[in-house]
Amino acid sequence: MWLSTLLLAMRSIRRNLLRSFLTILGIVIGVSAVITMVTVGNGATLAIQNQIAGLGTNLLQVRPGQRMMGGGGGGAPSFKAADAQALMSQVSGLLAVAPEARSGATLVLEGRNWSSSVIGSTQDWMLTGNWKLADGRLFSMEEQVAGSGVCLIGETVRRELFGSQTAVGASIRVKQISCEVIGVLDSKGQGAFGNDQDDLVFMPLNTLQRRITGNTRVNTLMVSMQESANPERIKAAITQLLRERRKLAESDEDNFNVLDTKQLGEAFSSTTKVMTTLLGAVAAVSLLVGGIGIMNIMLVSVTERTREIGLRLAIGALEREVLMQFLIEAVVLSALGGVMGILLATGASVALARVMEVPFVFNPGINGLAFVFSAGIGVLFGYFPARRAARLDPIEALRHE
Repeated sequence: MWLSTLLLAMRSIRRNLLRSFLTILGIVIGVSAVITMVTVGNGATLAIQNQIAGLGTNLLQVRPGQRMMGGGGGGAPSFKAADAQALMSQVSGLLAVAPEARSGATLVLEGRNWSSSVIGSTQDWMLTGNWKLADGRLFSMEEQVAGSGVCLIGETVRRELFGSQTAVGASIRVKQISCEVIGVLDSKGQGAFGNDQDDLVFMPLNTLQRRITGNTRVNTLMVSMQESANPERIKAAITQLLRERRKLAESDEDNFNVLDTKQLGEAFSSTTKVMTTLLGAVAAVSLLVGGIGIMNIMLVSVTERTREIGLRLAIGALEREVLMQFLIEAVVLSALGGVMGILLATGASVALARVMEVPFVFNPGINGLAFVFSAGIGVLFGYFPARRAARLDPIEALRHE
């Protein structure tokens, strides 16, 4: 009986192919919209997590001023290189502390020029920022102390200035000084805030301070914690030590801030997940619209096939058999819509992931849930028309014109 009922339902759908397609269009759009929104949202969340992780392992950023984001510290005094040394020697649980100073500069190489960011720090900057060398070497401790004219460049700078040529061993002009390129940093790509992390020049802190900026200011202290360390304890210890070094009274507010990049990543991920859920819920409304469309067409179908239903009932078909026929027809329609929606969503998700440059994260759970939900829509909205068909009076149905 089940096979016969399914064949009858398929035959009825095939008889009105265009109408059947238009009927399930709402289901197709609803399923594809929900899956696409969730898939792209998951990819965006993963991309943010990867970008935050690329900033450094267990990283704290200590900056002057009370603002957590943005440049500069307003009227707050900057740090000194000695602050980094004090943190490393007096706060337990730290892996490395790197003082970081920044300056913008124009880079020149044989008639070609490129504006970039110049970072001055110690060798520990590579560890705190989770950087790796793609080519060349890191500057030595002697070069760091002496403030030698050596530098490492990011992949963007290498591409813009050198193209296909070898960068290591060449000399570029950074602002007013000549700097030998001793290494190329491994590419990190786009940062969490949309910035190009590879558009930089890295040199010893003393070189930047003595020969470019002309001062001893340090913009940021990059603090890398050990894996087993307690971030809250370390943040409290750093705050206490810096308050003492900056001679702040108990009643004074901190004129610096300590940012935990892991918490920043969690905040970004949480926001992205909320937006994904919201967009998915909005898209799910079209599933209900598609279900209403199925119910409407099934009611029309019952009206059109009244005489057929009356004839089946008159020759001995049971009410539950007629009910099952129309109910299966509605479920088949919605299930087909679900399958088409999943296929459409997969293609759209892959395309959007490439355009947005985020990973494509296939989630079998959301795909299966969307299919089950679409089939459930067929049961929910197909039951009333099927029940109406099953309860027709055979004599009245045969008289229907």
